[in-house]
Amino acid sequence: MDGCRFKMNLTAILTRCKEGDALAWEALVRQFQGRIYGMALHYTGNAEDARDLAQEVFIRIYQNLETCDPDIFLPWIIRIARNACIDHLRRRKARSQGQGVDPEELANLPGRGSTPEQDWQASARKRLIHRALEELTGLNREIIILKEIQGLQLEEIATLLGVPLGTVKSRSNRARIELAQKVLALTHE
Repeated sequence: MDGCRFKMNLTAILTRCKEGDALAWEALVRQFQGRIYGMALHYTGNAEDARDLAQEVFIRIYQNLETCDPDIFLPWIIRIARNACIDHLRRRKARSQGQGVDPEELANLPGRGSTPEQDWQASARKRLIHRALEELTGLNREIIILKEIQGLQLEEIATLLGVPLGTVKSRSNRARIELAQKVLALTHE
């Protein structure tokens, strides 16, 4: 029932956005900004770049609202975000900055009600996962980000990446195994 209410709510918000309602646009941005920022952060490893990319993604979404279908809105915005991230990484690679990722930038804010020790442990686990993600091959990293972090279905990932569903299924399993191996290797360092 909540999914249905979300869909109706999203449809109404998108309709109002297309009509130029600024409050509806603000509601839409608020609803998806965390997800887009998180995805950009996973791709770039840099909080400032992720904020800039999230803003760029919402500009692209706004410019293309007329072509938006509420039934496929989430995969559509994730495709826009992914493309923006890949474009950014290509530009960064072309500039050859060669800067590493600061693990402190990757840690999310601590949850409420946790102790400093729990916050530290959670932060250490997140840094470990992010370091392991950085060491994955490109396609495996993308599959983990899209499936495990963004929650896309395998069919959506196959469409987004332009690869057969069978490839995504097998690579998904291999990506999880590779991630687990990287985490174990980093744990033993």
